[in-house]
Amino acid sequence: MKIFLDTSSLFKLYHQEEGTEILEKIFEQEKITHIFLSEITKLEFTSTVWKKVRTKDITKSEALTAIKHFETDFVKFTFIATDSLILEQAKNLITKYGNEGLRTLDSIQLSSCVALDKEVDVFFAADKLLEKLLNREGLKTQLTS
Repeated sequence: MKIFLDTSSLFKLYHQEEGTEILEKIFEQEKITHIFLSEITKLEFTSTVWKKVRTKDITKSEALTAIKHFETDFVKFTFIATDSLILEQAKNLITKYGNEGLRTLDSIQLSSCVALDKEVDVFFAADKLLEKLLNREGLKTQLTS
């Protein structure tokens, strides 16, 4: 199975929180051959980790360990480049869904997903708005299995 993970879903694989068990079960039960991530996930993941430090959810040491493990795992992922086509589509998606709350980085995530429509079996998004918009774009999420 080929999957896409948004940053919020991916983070659950590196830090135990609500939703971690669900993703772990999927990884145990399914034969996952490809994990696609938007290139901006590198930035968002690091930002998420440091936000967790600021909110005292994790320690600085845990943050550095999570980032190190993620960077070591880069070889396991296929990163979707944030090129001019992805950015143009992201702009169009903001025009389409901006009034519903779609913001810049999630529009790039969504645009990456739309570009992978024919390659990915399931799109995982822990962000509820992003999951809703994936469904609106006709992309299969964990809730539409």
